[in-house]
Amino acid sequence: MAVDVSFEKASSGYDVDSEERARKIAEQDFSQKKKQTYSGFMLVWLSFQSVGTIYGDIGTSPLYVYSSTFTSQPSWDDLVGALSIIIWTLTLIVTLKYTFIVLRADDDGQGGTFALYSLLARYARITRDDPNIPGTVQMERHDTQDLGPAGRRFRTFIEKSRAAKFLLKFTGVLGVSLVLADGVLTPAQSVLGAIQGITVADPTLTRSAIVGISCAILIFLFAIQPFGTSRLGTSFAPIVVVWLLFNFCAGVYNLVLYDHTVLKAFSPYFAGAYLVRNGYAGWRSLGGLLLAFTGVEALFADLGAFSRRAIQISWICLAFPCLLIAYIGQAAFISADATGTAYTNPFFNTVPPGSFYFAMVISVLAAIVASQAMITSSFQLLSQVMRMSYFPHIKTVHTSTKFHEQVYMPLANWLLMIGTVVVTAVYNNTTSLGNAYGICVIAVTFITTCMVSIVALIIWRIPVPIIILGFLIFAALDGVFLSAALTKVPEGAWFTILLALILSITFIIWRFGKEQQWAAEGEGKLATSDLLSTNSTTGSLNLTPAFGGGAISSAAGLGIFFDKVGGSGTIPTVFAQFVRKFKARPAVILYFHMRPLSRPTVPAEERFVVSRTSVPSCYRVVLRHGYMDDVLTPDLGRVLVEQLILHITRDRITASPNGSARSVEHTPEVQAELDALNKAHEDQMVYIIGKEVMKVKREKTVKGFFRYMILETFLWIRENSRTKLADLDIDADSLVEVGFVKKI
Repeated sequence: MAVDVSFEKASSGYDVDSEERARKIAEQDFSQKKKQTYSGFMLVWLSFQSVGTIYGDIGTSPLYVYSSTFTSQPSWDDLVGALSIIIWTLTLIVTLKYTFIVLRADDDGQGGTFALYSLLARYARITRDDPNIPGTVQMERHDTQDLGPAGRRFRTFIEKSRAAKFLLKFTGVLGVSLVLADGVLTPAQSVLGAIQGITVADPTLTRSAIVGISCAILIFLFAIQPFGTSRLGTSFAPIVVVWLLFNFCAGVYNLVLYDHTVLKAFSPYFAGAYLVRNGYAGWRSLGGLLLAFTGVEALFADLGAFSRRAIQISWICLAFPCLLIAYIGQAAFISADATGTAYTNPFFNTVPPGSFYFAMVISVLAAIVASQAMITSSFQLLSQVMRMSYFPHIKTVHTSTKFHEQVYMPLANWLLMIGTVVVTAVYNNTTSLGNAYGICVIAVTFITTCMVSIVALIIWRIPVPIIILGFLIFAALDGVFLSAALTKVPEGAWFTILLALILSITFIIWRFGKEQQWAAEGEGKLATSDLLSTNSTTGSLNLTPAFGGGAISSAAGLGIFFDKVGGSGTIPTVFAQFVRKFKARPAVILYFHMRPLSRPTVPAEERFVVSRTSVPSCYRVVLRHGYMDDVLTPDLGRVLVEQLILHITRDRITASPNGSARSVEHTPEVQAELDALNKAHEDQMVYIIGKEVMKVKREKTVKGFFRYMILETFLWIRENSRTKLADLDIDADSLVEVGFVKKI
């Protein structure tokens, strides 16, 4: 009587060495660091690029800070008090907190609040990873004894508390959502602020004309995004450099010519006296003063596109001193202004005589550039949340071969453009827009303060007293600005909060749905021996009794099964479904998996990893590719066959006894294998892709109802989003989809 045996024992073609080699290469790929480091000329060039991308937003704040703070001509004491607040917030929040502390809390070179969450996930078990992508989060967990008592207790608490895990997750996505909401509002604010300045030269310019010109500029800005961060940053950097230096020179001119006593604002006494003297009105005015550091979140969010050292150099050496002198010079002019109107348009009213038209041109150009900071941040952050499965896959284009994390997303770009144009038309002036988007900035800085404090506790292992002191200082600064910004919720900030909440809920729903999908897919994973067995007498393939038994016939041709996982321990779900439905297999089987790497290109000789499986005439091919490699070409099948031929001949020659020099043609088993492959290729070549249809399990409880609604929303987004194989360029005649249902 025939006996079924497992493949690992029965299949002589199974190559353990090639499987082990494939496994080691996979481990290296998944553990590869993405963070890039630069020095010398490359660092200087990157610093120059960062000026053109990051500082357009915070650099154009002198256009509107004083006009957003005061509603009438301020007294000298109030003016110096406001200036003192500006100086110390730029020093403490931007320079000390962000430039020297927050930028160090990167996740493998990535920045932003979600990178902080991902970084925490490396050192504490607070997230569930995609089982299809080993090493999504590479654990670098400290030994328990390396942590202080407070760090141990806190890490244990967040690992065991579902509420704490959810709070950290929601805080991370809320920070991303606020920056994305800011990405809609910042371009409108910056461009409107510059175009409004034209009214100084032409008071007859109507509101509708200002809005129309602003919308046209914004459309042009988004239209040039496909050129990429590197080109745009290099092109925009001279504009921002000239803008900052012009502000510096104008500031020095006004300071020398009008009122140098405003330099007393460097004493924090005047900041405190301003708040005490004005009480409630002074506290509310902080909502306008915080516009002096809008764009600070871009320093951290754009970290992946540049680097910590590049951002530190460009801020300390250029942006910071220029902005300080600009605000000081404006205050000096406003202090001596006899008309009492200079504060209403602080930049254009304070430029040196004879430079107005140059100032107008450079301000408009700088305002256009200002929008680039948040647009680039939006692309960077969306890339992060997609990588961590909090957002469906959308097309991502890497725009530089030198700087690996500079990306462009067409769909996100056009959606941002539509949102920005609509916001510009609806709000139509910088004061109302300032009410709407100021809260974004300060909320993100407060979230960043909280999450960096946790990083300092369980990752940096800084003593608790130092962490508490730093947290209290920065949280107090953020908190007082945040409380003032919240008073503007009825005046327009509600839009920002609503938009951020919608985005946050979308991220959470998608992640929850993906976790349920992973759980369902995990239940269906099969080892080869779970599905197939070999008849020891005839050598034929059978289904195991668990799947109905019966012999499996062989169909002529080569079948390329797209493997979602790419692991050596299981068989692709699409192959299992195909065999179960048809009780047939192609004469030659190829499990094909694509593994993207975070580098521009992979050399041709390192691109393919080929191994045999325990199924006769079945191979596993992993295509390792960089983001600049064009691999989904019409001749993909031919290339795969060539790689199989190379693998068959190379392996057999290597395995020849005593390094024999026998030619491949004289090896009967090699020739038989090659003949079978060539015949299958000539008969037909078919690509088989899985069509996974998901359905939600119904539960007759209140909790079950909400779960059902959330998962149905996830499935609707899933069905209407781009698939990862959307770029597959193959003949429809050669494509087969195998449908199957998963219950979640």
